[in-house]
Amino acid sequence: MRQGGKFAVGIWLAAMATLTFGQSADGGKADAAKSDKPAEMASQAEPSSDYVIGADDVLHISVWKEPDLTETLPVRPDGKISMPLLNDVAAAGLTPLQLRDVITERLRKYVTDPRVTVAVTAMNSRRIFVTGEVNHSGPITLLPNMTVLQAISQAGFTQFANTKAIYLLRNQNGKQDRIPFNYKEVVKGNHPEQNIYLKPGDTIVVP
Repeated sequence: MRQGGKFAVGIWLAAMATLTFGQSADGGKADAAKSDKPAEMASQAEPSSDYVIGADDVLHISVWKEPDLTETLPVRPDGKISMPLLNDVAAAGLTPLQLRDVITERLRKYVTDPRVTVAVTAMNSRRIFVTGEVNHSGPITLLPNMTVLQAISQAGFTQFANTKAIYLLRNQNGKQDRIPFNYKEVVKGNHPEQNIYLKPGDTIVVP
């Protein structure tokens, strides 16, 4: 009886050890999943820190515990914004983080330990234009690494479009360059060098 009892107890202890190990392993996996998920979400939500602010952009500037200094402001054509206490602040040519540092430093005269956040809510300065025989002419928001073909796909062609004679107008080095773009050849895989990355202010003309 004693040997049988010891045998039964041994089986019970082994079973409990197996169950405990399984739960701890599953718990470790769950903890790892929980710890990985916020990091993944944070990386997806993190905005680009190298965006350069330009005229016509819209900025939301928040100063912690200072509602009178928290505003949504447009960047004027001269590249400046107007803030309470600070008057004009140059914003164009800076990243949001750089502008945050400028505002923080200037606010120290009026606010103890100012905590400033700068967010770009409308990237109006990063625009290109499409005109001519297209369904939707006018400005298009310039997305990162946008090409001529991608911009044209947003604008669409009319039935009268001469897709072999499209060209891009770009101002650089004080002059306007005319860069050809043959849509029919590019979509066939020919002349991929014509499908260049766009820059702010580019104009695509579809004759």
